[in-house]
Amino acid sequence: MLGVIFRPVSPEDEKVLLRMMRSLTEQEPGAYFFDEPVVREALRKFLASPDLGRAWIFVDGETPIGYIVLTFGYSFEFHGRDSFIDELYIESQYRRQGIGRRAMQFVEERARELGVNAIHLEVDQGNDAAAELYRRAGYDDNARFLMTKWLKPGSH
Repeated sequence: MLGVIFRPVSPEDEKVLLRMMRSLTEQEPGAYFFDEPVVREALRKFLASPDLGRAWIFVDGETPIGYIVLTFGYSFEFHGRDSFIDELYIESQYRRQGIGRRAMQFVEERARELGVNAIHLEVDQGNDAAAELYRRAGYDDNARFLMTKWLKPGSH
């Protein structure tokens, strides 16, 4: 097993994080356009506002190999603070080595410490490897589907 370390993302990680975010977007061609200036601004706002959530980068030695983002919400259904695993990315050459499983355990532990009652996530249809990772981590399909309405023109 690799000596992978999970550490909080810092502003100094911006360049490598944006590269990985682009790679995540490009895994599903046509899913959405990666607008780097817009994503950079959103990342900067997120990192400057801990009330929005947390992000961690995974490193093997000095090599960045992935990241995970946990965003915060609030839900009466889930009795208070809930969260969303907004993004999970692992570089392709590091996949299927248990890092995703460790990342899920890590983020769940941090979420508990942060007072989160429930974690939600979404997975693209057809991404069977990710869906299996999430099922093995205890996530269930709740027989609902995510619906979205963009409020900011040109955002999608």
